[in-house]
Amino acid sequence: MTGSPVEWVKDRPAQSVRTCIGCRQREPSADLLRIVTQPREAGSATAAPVVIVPDPRRRLPGRGAWLHPVSACLRSAERRRAFGRALRVSGNLDISALEQYLENRHEHS
Repeated sequence: MTGSPVEWVKDRPAQSVRTCIGCRQREPSADLLRIVTQPREAGSATAAPVVIVPDPRRRLPGRGAWLHPVSACLRSAERRRAFGRALRVSGNLDISALEQYLENRHEHS
């Protein structure tokens, strides 16, 4: 295809592109962490909030959102209240499982 403004590249396979809910940058999904919501355990004593958990294997059911696995993007998403909008949930959101995952990931890197 000569003379075409589009250059065809066969070496690179197609990758899905997602947007980080923290910094709003678009990246290949392989570079981002998927997060989902899970209802709190039934035995919980409080009127528990929705729990946001990491889904590194990308297998958990439900609506997902994408986040760079760094604390700066986590804080930015928290400050902008992006979790509720991206995951379409309201009320109190518990991100402690996500924070713990990111801390442990950073320690093992």
